[in-house]
Amino acid sequence: MWVFSTAGCRWLGAAGSLAVTAGGWAAGTLPVRGGQGLWHPHGSALTLAGAILAYLGLTLLLAAWWRYGRLLAAGARDRVLVTLVCWTAPLLLAPPLYSADVYSYIAQGAMVLEGHDVYGAGPSVLGPGDLGHDAAASVGGHWTDTPAPYGPVFLVLAQAVVHLTGGAVVPAVLGMRLLAVAALALIVWAVRGLAGEAGEGGENPGGARPDGWDRGAGSGAGALWLAALNPLLLIHVVGGMHNDGLMIGLMLAGVLLAVRDRWVLGSAVIGLAAMVKSPAAVALLFVGILLARRRGGGARNLLRGLVLPGAVAAAVAAGTTLLAGTGFGWLRTQSVAGTIHTALSVTSDLGLGLGLLVADDPQPVKAVVQKLGLLAALVLIALLARRAWQGRLSPVAALGLALLALVALSPMVQPWYLLWGTATVAAAGAWRARPARYLAVLCAALTYETAPSGHTPAYGFALAGVALLLGVLWIRRRERAGAEVSAEAVGPVGPGRAVGLSGSAEAVGPAGSAETVGPAASAQADGPAGSGRAVGPSTSAEADGPAGSAEGVRPSACAGSSDPAGRPSGDRPR
Repeated sequence: MWVFSTAGCRWLGAAGSLAVTAGGWAAGTLPVRGGQGLWHPHGSALTLAGAILAYLGLTLLLAAWWRYGRLLAAGARDRVLVTLVCWTAPLLLAPPLYSADVYSYIAQGAMVLEGHDVYGAGPSVLGPGDLGHDAAASVGGHWTDTPAPYGPVFLVLAQAVVHLTGGAVVPAVLGMRLLAVAALALIVWAVRGLAGEAGEGGENPGGARPDGWDRGAGSGAGALWLAALNPLLLIHVVGGMHNDGLMIGLMLAGVLLAVRDRWVLGSAVIGLAAMVKSPAAVALLFVGILLARRRGGGARNLLRGLVLPGAVAAAVAAGTTLLAGTGFGWLRTQSVAGTIHTALSVTSDLGLGLGLLVADDPQPVKAVVQKLGLLAALVLIALLARRAWQGRLSPVAALGLALLALVALSPMVQPWYLLWGTATVAAAGAWRARPARYLAVLCAALTYETAPSGHTPAYGFALAGVALLLGVLWIRRRERAGAEVSAEAVGPVGPGRAVGLSGSAEAVGPAGSAETVGPAASAQADGPAGSGRAVGPSTSAEADGPAGSAEGVRPSACAGSSDPAGRPSGDRPR
């Protein structure tokens, strides 16, 4: 059916995005005042209808995204950027969706413009005569008196938006959305570049066989599917205008420059990313490992790699802070977000539960557990860095996993934080790795956690739990079905016979040749086939998972391929 084709998915997703926008006009995160007659609260009936429409549209967008990923995994060729434009365009004129954070951004930009200490007070200091006062009235309750946890680079951009728009809510929101779209464009550029480098081996200079997170590298379309077309990114970066998109875009751009042997400029760009949000600084560790390995390894090169990128980024951070004139207060406000409890933080939930059991005041116990979680995250990051140094994992893939570990053990977790590591894993070319399938399911589930109004109702968690359960069961069922097909398909392989796709009797080439084709269900297809690696199926019309599931498909025996296993040059596992 046409609706299940790539073109059908494109327009199905666009329809879903349009429904999210239409529903958002009635049930989005609308301003308390300053909506200029365009965005204003509605009656309960219309608000409920808008929320239902938005949830239905989100489900439609997710279904289109999932099917589109399966088609790409099956080797379908399509204009992914056109699809991205179609899915993004309806969101451009939407009111703020799924979060009120953009009002904080505008208010904080106004605070800088009005001369307030943005690191010493919250948006509540803006008076009736100040720019951004209307935006401050719509800031979420927790953040009204909370100092900014963001770096001076982002605050200067927010200040520029307020200056250009006069602080009026609607124009300022649309100005912040332009920044979000620019961040999305930067993510697309960086992910495409890094996926291409992964296919060419550019980011795994040691030449060691990487683990499963790197298999199937090099597909720019698939990487964009997981990183940029991801509905979690579309609704929270474009719809919600979270500055995480800008942090991710700058961070990945810096990593790409480093991969292309421009590590000084790359480190400087990562420094700018850290001056948006500090977690981007984790990338400096893996840029340093990349630099050290390319210089031949050894303790001296490792020490230089660990010091030099950080020194460049620190100089950029100091310079931007001085130029912005906001002061170095960002050094002391990095922990303010941790004071706000979020249900997605495992360490905060565990600490609160233990505190309630053993003490009258649970906060001290909660703080200890949160710190232990961060310590565990640092240990995991160090272990991932060690694997990257040993050549067992590419630095870019290791960075993605490190960011995922940091989010999982952070004292404050929001759904869109998952994008930090997800986009990086996709950029590493690992979108078809088995763990990435579960990562995609988690992204899909978390889109339901937050309502269009920005609240996190109980039914949002219930919907997310149902989506997660169904996604995991679906993947497991496909994996079991693939294992059964593999068991039936594999038979004795003689000197002149190869196993065909899904047990087909058709021989693709003599066993042991460079064109040997493994069964369709081979999750990683790396069993010995004479050439040292068996190749995944080359003619499957359908992938059995959105990111190359256990039956995942790799195009093989491509004409003109220089890979000894018959894969196209951009699809070699690194």
